[in-house]
Amino acid sequence: MDLSEKRVTIAVLGAGPAGAGAAYKLAQRRNFNVLLVERGDLVGGNAGSFDLAGVRVDYGSHRLHPSCAPEILADIRKMLGADLLDRPRHGRIRLRGRWVHFPLRALDLATHLPPSFLAGVGIDSLGKMLGRRGEGNNFAEVLEAGLGRTICRDFYFPYAWKIWGVDPKTLDAEQARRRVSAGSLSRMARKILNSVPGFKTKQGGRFFYPRRGYGAITEAYAREAEAAGADLKMRTSVAAVETCDRRLRGIRMAGAAGEEHIEVRQALSTIPVSQLVRVMQPAAPREVLEAAGHLRFRSMILIYLVLGTDQFTEYDAHYFPGADIPITRLSEPRNYGLAVTPGSTVLCAELPCSVDDAVWRATDDELGKLMVQALEAASLPVKCPIRNVVTKRLPQAYPLYTRGYMRDFQRIDDWLSTIDGLVTFGRQGLFAHDNTHHALAMAYALNECLNDDGSFDKELWKKCRRSFETHVVED
Repeated sequence: MDLSEKRVTIAVLGAGPAGAGAAYKLAQRRNFNVLLVERGDLVGGNAGSFDLAGVRVDYGSHRLHPSCAPEILADIRKMLGADLLDRPRHGRIRLRGRWVHFPLRALDLATHLPPSFLAGVGIDSLGKMLGRRGEGNNFAEVLEAGLGRTICRDFYFPYAWKIWGVDPKTLDAEQARRRVSAGSLSRMARKILNSVPGFKTKQGGRFFYPRRGYGAITEAYAREAEAAGADLKMRTSVAAVETCDRRLRGIRMAGAAGEEHIEVRQALSTIPVSQLVRVMQPAAPREVLEAAGHLRFRSMILIYLVLGTDQFTEYDAHYFPGADIPITRLSEPRNYGLAVTPGSTVLCAELPCSVDDAVWRATDDELGKLMVQALEAASLPVKCPIRNVVTKRLPQAYPLYTRGYMRDFQRIDDWLSTIDGLVTFGRQGLFAHDNTHHALAMAYALNECLNDDGSFDKELWKKCRRSFETHVVED
């Protein structure tokens, strides 16, 4: 595409849901020359999909939640049509060696949970009614104040240890507020009531899922952005974001054809904020670079087993909070509503870790054996032929909110906000725990903040940023 064709050139860095969504909205306006830059082979990032043994599989377990904003959901429906499926949620959690349906169901809880667990929850509830409260200063204290000792000690705390790799007491309180939607017994009760006839909402216990895998959402946004005139550059990394006198001047990209420099009016970045400051030219101040070095991400290994059977279980996802099982979640893509090859199914296990852990360097065969042993320990033995083991590694799966993280993020964010023409957004760009519909909401809001002449409404963006802080992850 000839970059001189349009008046205002805008670069969107990263083609995950946030980046592709922003490129789609901006390209539709026609007066912008939109460049979408993606370093990978596929769009979608951690919310992408790929083909494996005739099955379209995702990078872990993903769903589009019914709480998606109507405008965004309408666009996705228009792009995907009949391929956007409305599916019932059908998972289960392993708790004290027993299986409980997820989303939670009142009758199932009463009949499957150990009496001692139910009694503990009852005692905790009574304590709250008698006034034993408190808000808490860290993840563990906030959750225990809201949910009580029994649920936290049997479910949330062991799960937190596995997912984040640190003591829940060392996690910031914001981690609880952003990651646990049922952060109190009353909220949890309302979620359980959603399964009871007469209380159940229209979309309670349901989700949307594309027939061709979750990545089809971002693929559709990128495809429509290109159709509207956006230029998508794949396998291209950002080598430098260049500024002069606190004003963006251009970006330098590195691709298969070598380096390329482009002058842009605005650069909208979804790449990890700690990585963004490292490619700034001139270099960011020393204290900003140090703050970037303090921000931490939790990594994830995805282990895929290709099995010689039509179906492993009827469930879309299994959750393993206990410390005795190393994986945290198991998903079976075919059960999300995908078309599959007869006689074959795929399982995906999620194994949180650090890039410094020995398991990060394990071979596919070693990780396959670890997964099979974990399933055996969970009374889910693999009794059919294993045709293949494939692994994917996500070095930046989740932002890690250790206590004091906000001080470092704020130092970076404050400095970036002084650079006219540069905006960071999205899950990685704002170091946020968000679902796809949240990331798309950021993209749509960003579009509203860009004026037709390419200038940016910073006050409106500040207001939008405050609304993003209310996002709570839905599992």
